[in-house]
Amino acid sequence: MRSSRWPVVVLAVVTLFALVPFVVMVLVALSPPGAPTLPHALPGSLTLRNFAAVLAAEDFARWTLNTLVYAVVSVAAVLLSASMAAYVFARKRFRGRDLLLWSIVSTLMVPFHAVVVPLLLLVAALGWVDTYWGLVVPTLANAQAVLLLRQFILALPGEVFDAVRVDGAGDWRTYWHVVLPLCRPVLATLGVFVFLWHWNDFLWPLVVTNSTTTRTLTLGLSTMDSGKLGIAELMSAATVTALPCLLVFWLLQRHLAGVISGRGR
Repeated sequence: MRSSRWPVVVLAVVTLFALVPFVVMVLVALSPPGAPTLPHALPGSLTLRNFAAVLAAEDFARWTLNTLVYAVVSVAAVLLSASMAAYVFARKRFRGRDLLLWSIVSTLMVPFHAVVVPLLLLVAALGWVDTYWGLVVPTLANAQAVLLLRQFILALPGEVFDAVRVDGAGDWRTYWHVVLPLCRPVLATLGVFVFLWHWNDFLWPLVVTNSTTTRTLTLGLSTMDSGKLGIAELMSAATVTALPCLLVFWLLQRHLAGVISGRGR
């Protein structure tokens, strides 16, 4: 009985360590300006004035819009392109298919940092520096999404595809009306991770943008003037930045739990 408690204790400790930074961030964000901040003292009263100051700050709304465009467009494009490629690699046979697949998968072994400079040179040659095109397009290829979706489609019952083929459905109809609905749980899971990755991305916006008109939230937070804003206002900005991630996770947690537990099909 005692041994069965240890996993719960370890999980509770890990959860506590994971939550403490977020709790501190929110408490400091809600503390009045000039009040002693953690860990020196707990705030005596809570206020939303810091959030109002951040939301009224110059360029903050623009950064939020840029990040939303970057994340949402990337999610839609990655899921569409990866699911199409995965369907082809899983259900179609053609010469060089396996070689092409493993060529794509092999890119997982190349860190993104190693291709930042070539990507930047290509974006500059296309005239996309400091534009939405340069921000979004180079990050759309996702080999991990292709591999995960291919494995999911391979595990689908072959009888489903045979029945659709007997009904005279072509590849396009099969993809839209069979593959996508059946892949909805794994697509939701992938969508969460792709959204989080792009929403929190710092490196690529740092090298490809050079003005506030295309700057994202993570990059904008690092450039906010700490001389004009106190620690409470900066923590308020960080809290606002984290809220969309929590909202997306909360909305899609049922699909995440189903895929993780193996009930996603």
